[in-house]
Amino acid sequence: MTDTLSPRTRRFIILVDRVVLFITQHWLALAVISLTIFSGLPILAPILMHAGITAPADVIYRVYSLTCHQLAYRSFFFFGAQSAYTIDELQHALGVTNDAADAFFWRQVIGDAHLGYKMAWCERDAAIYAAMILAFIVLGLLQERAPRLDWRVYLFLFVLPMAVDGAWQLLTSPLHIVPFLPVHESTALDRVVTGALFGVGSVWLVFPYIAEAMRDAYKDARYQYERARERERLD
Repeated sequence: MTDTLSPRTRRFIILVDRVVLFITQHWLALAVISLTIFSGLPILAPILMHAGITAPADVIYRVYSLTCHQLAYRSFFFFGAQSAYTIDELQHALGVTNDAADAFFWRQVIGDAHLGYKMAWCERDAAIYAAMILAFIVLGLLQERAPRLDWRVYLFLFVLPMAVDGAWQLLTSPLHIVPFLPVHESTALDRVVTGALFGVGSVWLVFPYIAEAMRDAYKDARYQYERARERERLD
């Protein structure tokens, strides 16, 4: 069969093959870089606020508010007296009586020169993404030597702690809709530990399958690329 592809079309196909080759060969580095940028911007927000560069910081807060509740009493603060505050401590510092149920108010509290400025997402989300980055790096170094994670172990050891802690906290503080349970407000340590477990487990569960799929995709892309280059040389 005569090849009817024009030189321009063939060059485009080769370009696409190169892009696919690059992605499938360097997917792990791309994943780590992407996660680092994504999780780094919420840290950049308080840095910008502290430097007085408020406009881009406000953009970050607004964008990340779509992914996180950003409640001040469940967020880390930079450049202030403490790295985290309870709601009682914030009420006293700000001179307000708004309770945990006033989510709109506590979302809007960014901080000040004394308190410091909060990250653009909560303590648990910060732990989740930091743990995911670390898990990708460690599993990338181990590659096929890393044992596969059973989904039942994942649910019991890596998901359940965060589910119990988060659901109990949500239903009793701030919603107060389960009166037979005692009010539970997690500590920063609780959120970091349960979030980190979830982040590590989630990456560990899917990593072997992604790695295998990328290896197969790389082989296919390499074959297609070499075939296209061979046809280009013959023309």
